[in-house]
Amino acid sequence: MARSAANVPVTVVPGGDAYLNNERVKELCAKALKARPDAELIELDATGADQYAFDEAVSPSLLSDVAVVKLVNLQNADDKLAEAVVAYTKEAIKNPANSSVVICQHEGGAKGKRILDQLVKAGAHKEDVPDLKKPDAQLNFAIAQFEQRGRRIEPMAAQQLVSVLGGKTGELAAMCEQLCFDFDDNPIGLERVNQYLTANPQVTGFAVADKAVEGHTAEAIVMMRAAVEQGTDPIALIGALAMKLRTIAKASAVRSGAISQAEAKTNPWVLKNAMRQLGGWTSAGLAHCIRMLAWADEQSKSNGGDPMYALERCIEDIGRKGR
Repeated sequence: MARSAANVPVTVVPGGDAYLNNERVKELCAKALKARPDAELIELDATGADQYAFDEAVSPSLLSDVAVVKLVNLQNADDKLAEAVVAYTKEAIKNPANSSVVICQHEGGAKGKRILDQLVKAGAHKEDVPDLKKPDAQLNFAIAQFEQRGRRIEPMAAQQLVSVLGGKTGELAAMCEQLCFDFDDNPIGLERVNQYLTANPQVTGFAVADKAVEGHTAEAIVMMRAAVEQGTDPIALIGALAMKLRTIAKASAVRSGAISQAEAKTNPWVLKNAMRQLGGWTSAGLAHCIRMLAWADEQSKSNGGDPMYALERCIEDIGRKGR
C-alpha cells in the first residue's frame, strides 16, 4: 500500500498530462532539496542508465551523505536497473531519514507498468497527475492558474484560451502567467486574451472564418491578407478555416441528433458558438467548402499554385455558405 510522500524516500510520478508531470517532478525535487540542504541533485535517464549508475547515485559521496536522485523515463529501465530501484526502495523505507530521495518519472501507459507496481508494493509513494484531456479539466486548469496568483479571468476569456491552447498545457500556463504579469485587470477579459492571441495563426483563422460565416467576406479577406503579410503561413490559415468548418459540421450533427455532444469531442463553448452560426448552412454547402479548403491546401503546397487566390476563393465560398 502506498504511503504519504512525506515519509517515504522513493516517489513515482506516472503519466497524466506531460507538462504537469514534469512540473510535479520539479516540485518534488525542489521540496526534497529544501528539506535536505546538504544533498546534491543527481539526474539519471533510465533509457541509458544502468544499475551501477543508480547504486552510485544513491550512495554516500565525497560531497554529501545523501542525494536527491531524479530518475526520468522509468518506463525504459532494463530489468537490472528495475531490480536495483525496487531493492533500494525496500531498504530505504526502513530508514528514510538517512536515505537518499529518489523521484521516478514515468510517461504512463502499459510500458514499464510492472516496475511501477513493484515499487508501490515495495513502499514507494505514487503521485497521481491529472491528464487534462477533457475540455472542462483544461478550463478548470486555466482558471486555477489565475486564482493561484490572486487573480480572476472572465469565463469567455478562459474559454477562448482553452479553445486555442487546450492540449498544450505548457503554452496555456505560460499565457496565463504572462497575462497576469502584463495586465492589472481583474478579472482579465476577452479583449486582453485576444490581444495576446492574435499572433496565433489558429486564432487568426478562426477570426477570418467567423467574418466569412457572418457574410463579411471583404473584411475576412482583408484580415487574411494582413495575416499573411505579417508572416502567417497560408497553410496554417487553411487548417484553422477547415477546423472551424468541421466544428460547424459537428454542431449540425449534434443539433440533428446524429451524434451526442460527448461524441462531438469539442469544447462545449466552441460547439455552442458553432450552433449559433448554423443558420443557412446545408450538408452540401459544408461539403463544398471543405473540398475547396482541400484544394487550397494543395495549391499552397504545389510549386505552381497560388495560395492567396485559393484562400480568397474559399473565403468567398464560406461567405455564401457553399452555395
